[in-house]
Amino acid sequence: MFDTLYRGFKSAKTKLTGKTTLDEDNIKDALRDVRLSLLEADVEFGVVKEFLKRVQDTAVGELVHTRVKHKGGKKEVSAADHFINICHDELAGLMGPVDTSINFKKGTGISTIMMVGLQGAGKTTTVGKLANKLKKEGHKPLLVAADIYRPAAIDQLQVLGRTLDVPVYTVPGAAPPDLCEAALREARFEGNDVVIFDTAGRLSIDEALMNELSLIKGRTRPDNIFLVLDAMTGQDAVRTAKAFDDRLDLSGCILTKLDGDARGGAALSVKAVTGKPIKFLGVGETLDKLEEFRPDGLAGRILGFGDVVGLVKDFEEIVDEQKAEEDAKKILSGNFNMITFLEQIRTIRRMGSLKDLFERMPFFKDSMGQVDLDDKQLVKVEAIITSMTKKERMHPELLSNTSRLRRIARGSGTTLDDVKSMLQRFYGMRNMMKQVGKNPGLLGKLPGFKQLGMLKQLRGAGAEDMLGGMEGMEDLFGGGGGGEGFGDFERKRTGISRAEMDARIDLKKKRREASKKAKKARAKNKKK
Repeated sequence: MFDTLYRGFKSAKTKLTGKTTLDEDNIKDALRDVRLSLLEADVEFGVVKEFLKRVQDTAVGELVHTRVKHKGGKKEVSAADHFINICHDELAGLMGPVDTSINFKKGTGISTIMMVGLQGAGKTTTVGKLANKLKKEGHKPLLVAADIYRPAAIDQLQVLGRTLDVPVYTVPGAAPPDLCEAALREARFEGNDVVIFDTAGRLSIDEALMNELSLIKGRTRPDNIFLVLDAMTGQDAVRTAKAFDDRLDLSGCILTKLDGDARGGAALSVKAVTGKPIKFLGVGETLDKLEEFRPDGLAGRILGFGDVVGLVKDFEEIVDEQKAEEDAKKILSGNFNMITFLEQIRTIRRMGSLKDLFERMPFFKDSMGQVDLDDKQLVKVEAIITSMTKKERMHPELLSNTSRLRRIARGSGTTLDDVKSMLQRFYGMRNMMKQVGKNPGLLGKLPGFKQLGMLKQLRGAGAEDMLGGMEGMEDLFGGGGGGEGFGDFERKRTGISRAEMDARIDLKKKRREASKKAKKARAKNKKK
């Protein structure tokens, strides 16, 4: 996600590395890379031009304090870091301010939400996600199947309704404006307090579509009109938003498919072009994957700072805080067993894609803006642990016996080397967590770790200290990483130099690549 933008800003930062001031010449040189990445990410040209001007006006001539106080000492803050801070603030300003509100009628009135958009944007799925969110908040939504043209659209909404235990209103043969108006009477009769209209889309905007939507708006007077946009369509999404807004006066937009190969153009352009806020982000296929839009968090992810606040919100939704506190004490003692370990793996899996999880943590991208993590590794680790006996899970030290390891490998469908490798990582993780217990760093913000320290600044002074052991998790889950901050914990622990640590990381990458090539070659030979 946003790899093109990340590489552009990283390249700009590299050009400013070693500079002690920000002047017109070096700023223009750095902004050239930013301009190219923004245009390649399909950000609207006028938005690009205005953004670059604001960054340049803010940066040029501004005094950069290269030394700041931190923990009683002094830390170096480079001109490059200062430039990236300016870019972060301007990106957040471009997409903000935060407005994730939904207009609800006061008292006992029925609130209405009209969902509009083109075919393929994920409108019906987003209706289900929004209904799920409102139900969790204590509302009683009614879904209205007003898309009578797309094959199976009504069936899809009914399936979502059954999954959520939310009623779906439909009348075969009824025109959409009549159907939506009748749905309001149904909601009053059934005691629903929110009605969501899933309206029809088209492959492109046409007059027939707009006339129908205008009729629905006139007959139902919706409190909210949300446009669902596919983030992967770039500037096309912005043009679509402007056309719908001119005709319907939108309340806001919902961007979908942010977990795909989104270039970021829509996210950066929609608010600036239409003046209408982005309300929510669709970041996955399941019905719980609807995030409130936070400009600061998205700007952080684009620049490689991650989005720890959003990550913590998701964590708190799926984890019981009291249990997390108890688990944290076990883990940070360094004496946790395979049962505790398995519970943590399952928690991580419930949070979604491992790649997305680590993208939301700062400094885990490599030089190409990628996070090299394999979700299949979690499945393999879980299979290995569940193939152990209860006694072996409680007492991992019993697993020094090779015959036990062979039995576990057979039961989990893995190899003996896979089991040995997992055990090595498990013991490495235990040792690492003892160190994290002394300095929780980033983990200090998560439920269960709050009592061990607060989250430090993501940018500027102290950013390196914040990582405090997180990079060890990449090894556990089959990652490559190697981005800024990678290996700092191990380097501090062992006392080796940064150059030597970088050399070790490079060697590790080369070995991994050689291993992958060898596997491909063996597979090719077998086919022959």
